[in-house]
Amino acid sequence: MGERYWVWIVVRLAVGVAIVAWAASYLTAGGGEKEFQKTLEAMKQVHSFRVAFSAHPGTQRNEMLWEVDCNRDILHYQMHVVETDADRAADVSQDEIQVANHEFNRQSDGAWSESKYGSGQNSAKRYCRNLAEGSDSYLFPQIATMIKRGILQKGDKKTVNGVRCREWLVAMKGAPSGLEHDTVCLGLADHLPYELTVDWTASRSLFSDYNAPIQFDLPEAALQAASTSTGSN
Repeated sequence: MGERYWVWIVVRLAVGVAIVAWAASYLTAGGGEKEFQKTLEAMKQVHSFRVAFSAHPGTQRNEMLWEVDCNRDILHYQMHVVETDADRAADVSQDEIQVANHEFNRQSDGAWSESKYGSGQNSAKRYCRNLAEGSDSYLFPQIATMIKRGILQKGDKKTVNGVRCREWLVAMKGAPSGLEHDTVCLGLADHLPYELTVDWTASRSLFSDYNAPIQFDLPEAALQAASTSTGSN
């Protein structure tokens, strides 16, 4: 009788532990959504930033940099693409500055020339508007989409560019094969994203200099455009 009693107690304890574990996993998922919602709100307060992107799909090597100042409506963009396949070998670079509605491209001799087509769609104002509205853009992790459709799993803490952040593993539909696996490292102190990796593009993005003053090498015409844009705000 006594032995059967203790066996019953052990069984009940095991069931209780299983229920607690299930509840903890459920709460952890909800915690992920809450943490990502904090990130979405924190990003609405960003007015300047840098994004360094690298991707190495197959034989191609891509390096890109964006520097954005929302208050001055300035976007600096650099791109370097190298194709190492002998049959398609290529080495392409681009360096441009967009100020308000003006676009300037750096020539091979180092001089800047203004584009007659204007700044196009990829302007600082567009990215800044997306941030302020909490909308997704391809520059940053798609936080809003991850909240709605992602499976969020809490990872370990680590340091990215001197900032302590927690890594989150995100699985959602998006890759050509169906399921996309990302990692996002969110700042422990400010909830902002500091690193993003995407498996199917073999890419990594680093985010830095949030709300920090950014120095731009602006041509004279761009300085005048920046002054006009700042004065009109």
